Amino acid sequence: MIKTFINAWKVPDIRKKLLFTCFIILIFRLGSFIPVPFLNIATEIDTGKGNTILTYLSLMTGSAFNYGTVFAMSITPYINASIIMQLLAVAIPALERLQKEGEEGRKKIASITRVVTVALGLLQSLAYFFYLRSSGYLLKNADGTAFTGFAAVFQAIVIILVLTAGTAVIMWLGEQITLKGIGNGISIILFAGIVSRFPTLIKQLFQYLDTGRTVYKILVPVVCVFFLLMVAYIVFMDNAERRLPIQYAKRVVGRKQFGGQSTHMPIKVNMSGVLPVIFASSILSIPATVQMFISSDKYTGTFWEDFFNAFQSDSWWYAAMYFVGIIFFAYFYSTIQYNPIEMANNLRKNNGAIPGIRPGKPTSDYIFRVLSRLTLIGALMLSVVALAPLIYSLVCDMAIKPLTENGNDGGMSISLGGTSIIIMCGVALETVRQLESQLMMRHYKGFLD
Repeated sequence: MIKTFINAWKVPDIRKKLLFTCFIILIFRLGSFIPVPFLNIATEIDTGKGNTILTYLSLMTGSAFNYGTVFAMSITPYINASIIMQLLAVAIPALERLQKEGEEGRKKIASITRVVTVALGLLQSLAYFFYLRSSGYLLKNADGTAFTGFAAVFQAIVIILVLTAGTAVIMWLGEQITLKGIGNGISIILFAGIVSRFPTLIKQLFQYLDTGRTVYKILVPVVCVFFLLMVAYIVFMDNAERRLPIQYAKRVVGRKQFGGQSTHMPIKVNMSGVLPVIFASSILSIPATVQMFISSDKYTGTFWEDFFNAFQSDSWWYAAMYFVGIIFFAYFYSTIQYNPIEMANNLRKNNGAIPGIRPGKPTSDYIFRVLSRLTLIGALMLSVVALAPLIYSLVCDMAIKPLTENGNDGGMSISLGGTSIIIMCGVALETVRQLESQLMMRHYKGFLD
């Protein structure tokens, strides 16, 4: 990876793209520190205990959400809009036809996605404003009273519009990276937001070491090794694929002979990427988010207390539901993304066939069986990454706390989210592949050697 970046830096065209990408990332990070007008946030916003929508947004925005900055909504509205468009393309025939119209169709879908992004950004900003108002983070009069009348309406409009505009600006910055940078701009901005949390994490590790306790001297190296093993595992999972052999029949056109060659159809083991983890964690975070807005006195000692506790990230019930959710959404996503009948028809139209499998329905059935098995394997591998940090935290709570002085200050409250590590590794690998393809296009000798 490092060699690829060094070789890319030596090519003037690619060097300009890398510098442009770095400049856009700098603008993104600066916007993450500019506060929204009429907000009074001295310290971090309380995102609640465990896995909530607020902690998810904090993770995806690089903590910009915690401080009420211009880019507090970050790229999450665009991600949600893209997912919605993918799902609607399966249900709405008009969108499905646009997908098959080539470049023009993709441009129209991209335009619709931008509109949906701004709409979702407006709704998300509205919800964020009401949360800030209920939590007392809005600017008040000199006597400590909240704004009223026209001043309150003006305050609300400015905050919501600034947050929505920040979403639109980030979407534009991502598109600029795709057009003039090294590509995949939205993913790179998401990557930058996640990586920006690393200095805080490293500082936290050193603070644990400074306590001088033996238990932390053991845990900190374990966390570092655990992180490196997860990165290596994710790289292996991302590169794993099943190659279906394809044989093309020979055909003669005039005096020339075409076809006759053998090739393969690559199918990724983890074909759905990180989306099953995002879907599962988002749905499981709904009860914890609702709990934040309900007084604990209303459900203490009732069935709802056990219900809400089951959805806390420090619960074994949560880990079990998380595992089932990842499996379900992996199958759901692969079903809407891959159509075995269409794949079999495309092979037959191009005079291709899988050796030993008859064309038509037998081929589609065979592809369906392969996809089903790969989806299960990919979902299980993805579950390992998503659940490993969670299980690690649970084991630490059970095994480490009794070893501390008072039994209540053990464990390590460090966020080792599998989702963020998967996104980081996936974006890094995709960026390297794009740089390699651009080097190949320019016939860079140093790379080819």
